[in-house]
Amino acid sequence: MKTWLITGATGFVGANLVRVMLSRGDKVRCIVRKPNLCIEGLDVELVRLDLGDTSHLAALAAAARGTDGVMHVAGTFDPGPGGEALMQQIHVDAASALITASRAADVPFLYCSSSITVGYGPLDRPGDEATPLDPDRVYGTRGPLRAYYETKLQGERITAAAGGVIVNPDFVLGPWDVKPTSGQLLLSIAKRPVPFHPRGGKCFIDAEDCAWGHILALEKGRPGQRYLLGNHNLSYAEFLAQAAMAVGRRAPLLPIPNLALRTVGRVGRVLQRFDTHRFAGLDPVLLLAMQQHRYRSGARAREELGVPVTPFPTTIDRTLRWFRDNGYLSA
Repeated sequence: MKTWLITGATGFVGANLVRVMLSRGDKVRCIVRKPNLCIEGLDVELVRLDLGDTSHLAALAAAARGTDGVMHVAGTFDPGPGGEALMQQIHVDAASALITASRAADVPFLYCSSSITVGYGPLDRPGDEATPLDPDRVYGTRGPLRAYYETKLQGERITAAAGGVIVNPDFVLGPWDVKPTSGQLLLSIAKRPVPFHPRGGKCFIDAEDCAWGHILALEKGRPGQRYLLGNHNLSYAEFLAQAAMAVGRRAPLLPIPNLALRTVGRVGRVLQRFDTHRFAGLDPVLLLAMQQHRYRSGARAREELGVPVTPFPTTIDRTLRWFRDNGYLSA
């Protein structure tokens, strides 16, 4: 039995990570600002701290003491006013403070980054941890998505310099997606017929496989290394076809024209001036990404760490079942 200190337990990936840890008999100590339903009723120890305030170094060191490792899983994409400063605090400043705490406790440190920092390629040549990326071309030179990229990359660099391990989850699907985030596409097709599909594709991973990737990376990963967590490269057409089959609907047949998405993006920029968070998904950069084949390989994580691979239909069924059980979909 091991004891872990983690941040982000009240988020999607963290909620799944805590449950995998508990399922194998481990103890979990969670740094939270305030609890939510993601950890409600779980046998975990809560340490109430605000990661936006890194003045609590002594408290962080005390929380890390007696554990077998520290995992910084908390993250945020905040397109609103003050969002860039908050991303800096969570992704960089808090990471630095937690690294200091892990060193004081003499335990290993893991940083959960994102696939946003990893290059990509076509299906026959998917990107991996060493594939270069031109952020100016992909994310633009400014704006919230560029800030998210920059702060996650900074967090990776300070982790690598400290001898920690980095994981880069790609498109995660599974239960406890309470907002929802990546599961929104599944919800959309489950609620109503969807005639169109984006032209691009992504690398998908089951939330439980992703959770195991975190644990295995901290236990077996090489210091300073990063591990892309992704198991299934699928076009959005293939993904939505499988989702449609699972809910008894017709698969989307028509690719979304680029011109249509550019128009939606221009409208989205205007709408974001009135409600930044509500219309964040209409950012032109995000919409363009869905038209591109951004495939990546999780071979390193599977081969070096032994990250499991859940069949994709199982992941879709598991995710939809959680949405139904929790009132996102009618039974």
